[in-house]
Amino acid sequence: MDDRGPEPHRPVRIERWSPDGHETADDLVVAEEPLQVVLDGDPFAVIMRTPGHDLELVLGLLFVEGLIRALTDVAGAAVAASGLPVEAPPFPVLALPEAENLVDLRLSRPRPKDGPVGWQRNLVSNSACGICGAAALDALRADLAMLPSGPAFARTVISGMAPALRDVQATFDLTGGLHAAGLFDREGRLLAAREDVGRHNAVDKLVGRALLAGELPLHDRALMVSGRASFELAQKAVAAGIPLMAAVSAPSSLAVHVAHTFGLTLVGFLRGDRFNVYAAGERIA
Repeated sequence: MDDRGPEPHRPVRIERWSPDGHETADDLVVAEEPLQVVLDGDPFAVIMRTPGHDLELVLGLLFVEGLIRALTDVAGAAVAASGLPVEAPPFPVLALPEAENLVDLRLSRPRPKDGPVGWQRNLVSNSACGICGAAALDALRADLAMLPSGPAFARTVISGMAPALRDVQATFDLTGGLHAAGLFDREGRLLAAREDVGRHNAVDKLVGRALLAGELPLHDRALMVSGRASFELAQKAVAAGIPLMAAVSAPSSLAVHVAHTFGLTLVGFLRGDRFNVYAAGERIA
């Protein structure tokens, strides 16, 4: 399952300076645009994201926030033509040829009036910080299930995830301005990757892809993210059933708290064959 969107980058004209002087040149920057999300006819959120895989993004976000539990919770969707899925999901999808940056979902069961703690109507999700306007502690989900024990991941598998993810970051190579998230199996094979200006969006796209493919929960997978490990990313991994999350940079204290609370193996500062383990190190062989 995959869905297409407009190009994830935009052309710009720049002045390039160096000790030898400056010159004008053509360049590319990462695209960042607002995606309007409508639920059951009501405006729900505006997500700042890199266009592409919009249906995955919305489904993954709603899943990790607890608004949907399965694809059967979705009765239908209307999607801007630029974000239509290549293959039809198991619910009707209406193309909106005149629309841009829109995903309109109808749910098959009434959603809670207040929604999960931390959500607000017309909420703006910022590409830098995630769900803004929600206090971090209030946004923590207490209804998530403890991750089951196992499986084990070899140290060499973990060490190989960062370069494997970096090798497929095509838009980063063009712009230098994107985060990425990758899903790996126990042997270290990269199964899927997503890029986005927001690291949390990249993870939501992966979760949405897994939901559409009927793969959740992801109890035998590992998640690799570029940048730091925030509590949002740790919580998304737990919600998707992912037992191990590794990050190129540091975790936050709240991410470590989430990892200890739910039994998530949390790896940070993954550089070459070195890394730090902040929680649940028993999964590393």
